[in-house]
Amino acid sequence: MKLKSIAAALLLLVGVPAASFAGDASFAPDSYSAEVGTGNSTQIARVGAQWKWGQNWRWWESNGTHIGGYWDASYAYWRGNRFNNTDASQHINDFGITPVFRFQRDSLTGPYAEAGVGAHYLDDLYSNAGRRLSTRFEFGDHIGFGYVFQNKLDLGIRLQHFSNGGIKEPNNGVNYAVLRVAYPF
Repeated sequence: MKLKSIAAALLLLVGVPAASFAGDASFAPDSYSAEVGTGNSTQIARVGAQWKWGQNWRWWESNGTHIGGYWDASYAYWRGNRFNNTDASQHINDFGITPVFRFQRDSLTGPYAEAGVGAHYLDDLYSNAGRRLSTRFEFGDHIGFGYVFQNKLDLGIRLQHFSNGGIKEPNNGVNYAVLRVAYPF
């Protein structure tokens, strides 16, 4: 069952959105990303697809900068090295959608800062290195900084936190440092 879920998520993220079958390229992702990170004795690898909000979604335009944003749909694989405080490992699949606000230049190149809070579904309850999440539904929030080069290559770093927002205890939260690369296709 997990393999079917992973395959479905990867198909969605590599550009087979349902709208593309109708010939409407406006629903195709604007860019794709790959991320790796670590924290709390857990490593993650993530792939994502992004959809920009467009020219009409610009706030606080001033001095050649503005706040814009994008939707980020992602699939991540988590590998915990200390499952239930033992030497066993835990493997979790994470499916998420996050609206991301980005402070950037109007040219969409150069340095940027971003932040987002999204919804994530984990296919197992996280219990690793003394930290536990008691629900499969989690909020994933992040702050990040990066640079978009003239060729549109986007390199960034994020600090990410997962928590269920106090819906159910225990809710220790999980923190990651993440390296990200994205590119429009």
